[in-house]
Amino acid sequence: MTDHAYDLVVLGGGSGGYAAAIRASELGKSVALIEKDKVGGTCLHRGCIPTKALLHTAEVADHVRSAGGVGVTASLEGIDPAAVTAYREGIVAKKYAGLQGLLKARGITVVAGEGRLLPDRGVAVGDDVFRGEDIILATGSYSRTLPGLEIGGRVLTSEGALALGVVPERVIVLGGGVIGVEFASVWRSFGADVTIVEALDHLIPNEDVALSKGLERAFRKRGIAQKLGTRFASVTQTDAAVSLTLEDGTVLGADYLLVAVGRGPATDGFGFAEAGVAIDRGFVTVDDRLQTSIEHVWAVGDIVPGLQLAHRSFQQGIFVAEQVAGLAPVSVPEASIPRVTYSSPEVASVGLTEAQARKAHGDRVVAYDYNLAGNGKSEILGTAGLVKVVRIENGPIVGVHLIGDRVGELITEGQLAVGWEAHPEDIAPFIHAHPTQSEALGEAFLALAGKPLHAL
Repeated sequence: MTDHAYDLVVLGGGSGGYAAAIRASELGKSVALIEKDKVGGTCLHRGCIPTKALLHTAEVADHVRSAGGVGVTASLEGIDPAAVTAYREGIVAKKYAGLQGLLKARGITVVAGEGRLLPDRGVAVGDDVFRGEDIILATGSYSRTLPGLEIGGRVLTSEGALALGVVPERVIVLGGGVIGVEFASVWRSFGADVTIVEALDHLIPNEDVALSKGLERAFRKRGIAQKLGTRFASVTQTDAAVSLTLEDGTVLGADYLLVAVGRGPATDGFGFAEAGVAIDRGFVTVDDRLQTSIEHVWAVGDIVPGLQLAHRSFQQGIFVAEQVAGLAPVSVPEASIPRVTYSSPEVASVGLTEAQARKAHGDRVVAYDYNLAGNGKSEILGTAGLVKVVRIENGPIVGVHLIGDRVGELITEGQLAVGWEAHPEDIAPFIHAHPTQSEALGEAFLALAGKPLHAL
């Protein structure tokens, strides 16, 4: 074997891995980035970017359908799956080329191949070993399934759904979390009959219940059927259809079944446990500085317990790069990481839900809901929804929760409010431009400060 020495070796070129590599290079470190597929990882090639391209296509289709309501004569002739794929793949290709160019410009050695961690701070790739003063593990995640539910044929994961070359007439989505509701939203906009099956009592069950109920109402209005609080029992398929039986005896039929029951940490097959890295239920065990059980071996992203979000991975990669460079980066608490579901309507949140806040702070919690019906820009856009702000009485804002088209663009202000432990009284004097959807946040802050303007 041939040894290659670097200051930092990063195993995995997704959001966390490439962010770590770029930041470490900026700080003067020599870096090898090992990736078995394509740099950019799931987010760029099979997740965030391509799915949001699909959601934009879906939004355009819905706008064409409703164009007459705003005085534009237009009609939707149909969805061209091949053209949608070309549009989506074109965006991914541009982002991929840009990332490759950025890594090259930073002088980062990109190694194509499957890496395996060795006990002596090395990563083996074929006959080569890349040794680092520090190692970052950033191997990402995979689409989970359920016991007894085999993927294949007309039973798809999100990767298979992206590659689907047709618009199904009928589709079942098993799982009402972020991935499930986003694909349900796309397919409904494309004209499919969609049914979501969720074992828990609400869609997007990790969000504040006000957002869950709001999304359920919006989806019912769009004609998206929902089977909540019920589990699947079995699945059968033929060459032409798939059948899902629920535990209550209900049988649902469709052209395809999307299995969207979450993502698991990709830690098997990389030699982690053999090298001495502590693993718990598939996740890498880390301390509060993201160091594993082995000194100078770190982990970031979806293999670390917590929110499985690309921007969390990105931030953690930067954090560790600065840590190994001798800086003192500030960690971002999980509660301060914004979360967005890009369905129609969108859902965005940061901080504690009202239930979580009451569990932590008891009766000292005050929550206020502002209906987007009172917001001029939302009325122009034709969207319904709400802004919910949770605070401690006479204390800081601890949660911001929004539902409505385009509200994902507002969540950064919520993050600042929660992250800086701002009081509504601190924010109330600031002016939100008119007419914007951000005024809805301003109204909620005003109300919690005791001086509502457009609300009673």
